[in-house]
Amino acid sequence: MSVGKRIYLKRNLPDRELIEQLKTVPASNAADVMGRSCAMNPRIHLASSPKEQMMAGPAFTVKCRAGDNLALHAALSFCSEGDVIVVSNEEDNTRALIGEVMMAFLRYTKKAAGIVLDGPIRDIDEIGKWDFPVYCTGTTPGGPYKEGPGEVNVPIACGGISVNPGDVILADPDGVIVIPRKDAAKILVEAKKFQAADEAKLEAAKNGTAKRDWVEKTLSEKKFELIDDIYQP
Repeated sequence: MSVGKRIYLKRNLPDRELIEQLKTVPASNAADVMGRSCAMNPRIHLASSPKEQMMAGPAFTVKCRAGDNLALHAALSFCSEGDVIVVSNEEDNTRALIGEVMMAFLRYTKKAAGIVLDGPIRDIDEIGKWDFPVYCTGTTPGGPYKEGPGEVNVPIACGGISVNPGDVILADPDGVIVIPRKDAAKILVEAKKFQAADEAKLEAAKNGTAKRDWVEKTLSEKKFELIDDIYQP
């Protein structure tokens, strides 16, 4: 087996209905019930204009050599409808790994749920208008090499977060989070509870009934000093 040049064709996949239900939960609520340690670095941000706020799907992982998209081309050949293509790129920002032609194939032919790329894209003048979720670090006209190595459907790191093939990718305009496949059902239940509580807090913030006693209590416990005076340099 050629480590560094492997393409795995199979993954353990989450339940499709579970993914549909997760689309009703803001990414921030799901992230909060996961200890706030699952969000990709905000250098990876939404670059297109999808009509639906939420993107969710199983991760189809791609490990690219910096600035080289041969493994990404392989992923486009083997991915399935509803997949989220998640691409590691050694955090390189000098070369775009995908542009309008590849993206059109991914959107229209493969019918992927979206793409998350730890690197730049190009042809933003067109892709930026698309009703298709594209998360990336930015844009550059500089194109990629096609030499390899690279791997498909192996564990990767994207935006500073570990991603395994088949993990659930949940994203909205705030950014991208990764939900481990085995934990997804439990996270959904907890996130919906959190969402209901969060909506109640929002209503209280609007109607003047917000409870803020915890702030002074916490400040006191943390030994903050309240000084009824002006700071003198």
